[in-house]
Amino acid sequence: MARRSLRTREHRRAALIAHYAPLRATLKTQIKDPDPAVRSAAVRRLAALPRDASAVRARSRDQIDGRPRGVLTRFGLSRIRFREMALRGELPGVRKASR
Repeated sequence: MARRSLRTREHRRAALIAHYAPLRATLKTQIKDPDPAVRSAAVRRLAALPRDASAVRARSRDQIDGRPRGVLTRFGLSRIRFREMALRGELPGVRKASR
């Protein structure tokens, strides 16, 4: 089980990513501009944004306990939690491949 502080950090990061996404998108298109002055100004403005505003820094976590590794994107669960819930029949449409 992940610490609560790590889960809240991820929630804050997700909010920051959503807040700065439009601005980052416009700056990214300006960076492709052939004019060097526009490009350098856009690079400086992009560098001035908070680091956590970048979508690359987001970490996928288990929705139930916050485990950061082995998360299945389709279900939002870690591999361990997925297996437990599937064996108990709590995931609709999921069943074991073997007998």
